[in-house]
Amino acid sequence: DAKLSEEIIEASAVAPENRIVASRLNDPATIEQINALNPDCGVSAFFGHLLRKPLLRLFPRGIVNLHSSLLPLNRGSWPNVWTIVDETAGGVTMHLIDEGVDSGEILAQQVVDVLPTDTGLTLNERLEVAAVELFRDNWVAFVEGKLQARSQDDSLATLHRMQDAAAIDRIDLDANYRARDLINVLRARTFPPHRGAWFEIDGQRYFLELKIEKE
Repeated sequence: DAKLSEEIIEASAVAPENRIVASRLNDPATIEQINALNPDCGVSAFFGHLLRKPLLRLFPRGIVNLHSSLLPLNRGSWPNVWTIVDETAGGVTMHLIDEGVDSGEILAQQVVDVLPTDTGLTLNERLEVAAVELFRDNWVAFVEGKLQARSQDDSLATLHRMQDAAAIDRIDLDANYRARDLINVLRARTFPPHRGAWFEIDGQRYFLELKIEKE
């Protein structure tokens, strides 16, 4: 959303010459530019780009990331969606970035309950709020060296890419589904402005959104 991006840029009060397009973060010129700032640590929030070693090693204390799942569950894209689809525990994690995908050492976590009324949109909104609160509650402790980082258990990890949603989005009108599984897909993929689940008739796709109301 262009308007939201402008609001974030304005609120950051970062000088224009220090604003960097995300897709260029790993470019050699960008590495030099950041290195000249003599950084100590970095913060990443809801960021969809992988950071490579030349950039990571510029920060002596590392880069802290906020991720909308209880790592090592649901690493990667759209953890809000897969938390619902796979019926995994919901939550948020503050962790250090390494060269993997959301695989760095954990600094702090907070459980977030997944409600029967949640869609991909509502869960994502609550996860983002919880992640910001987790950061606020733990940032000073991190700066003061009071947080004990712990490694993730890779044997418990799940990882999803952005394109993985395509495997669940198509609803086969002639297939048999367990009602629970179908409802989970429909509500998880009710995540505007992203298009979600769909079915096809005579070559025409029809997209679905699910509305859930508590009695």
